[in-house]
Amino acid sequence: MKATHAVVSGRVQGVAFRQTTRREARQRHLHGWVRNVRTGDVEVFAQGEEDDVNAFIDWLWAGPPGALVTGVESNTVEPDPNLQDFLITN
Repeated sequence: MKATHAVVSGRVQGVAFRQTTRREARQRHLHGWVRNVRTGDVEVFAQGEEDDVNAFIDWLWAGPPGALVTGVESNTVEPDPNLQDFLITN
């Protein structure tokens, strides 16, 4: 089990980034959340099998069509055993 906390910067709000991120995470059987940040960034917490988390981080660099990702800062963190889904939060 691997968990990551990431902040995605660039043109990532108003381009369905959160919805697409949730779909990508669920396809990879990841649990966690995604939310917009007041700075214009998107914050993500995801956990699951290491290969799936690593592939998901790679996907964050591309994002959905319409997004222009200029940076992804990710750190490995402790998993949260209470998470059972991947949600969009406030």
